[in-house]
Amino acid sequence: MTKLEIKGDWNITKGKLKQKWAKLTDDDLKYVEGKDNELFGRIQKATGETLEAIRNAVKKACS
Repeated sequence: MTKLEIKGDWNITKGKLKQKWAKLTDDDLKYVEGKDNELFGRIQKATGETLEAIRNAVKKACS
């Protein structure tokens, strides 16, 4: 998989997460490889959801 394909997949995932939680901004959803916990923390802070709910939503959005 190329970097362009990965970026395209992440853009789709971001869109799905924004549909679920309209409060999220592009800054909340900046993804840096290896910084998953930071990403989940930003989403949790913005939405007030549990970490488990966020992980499940991201997993669902990626599939």
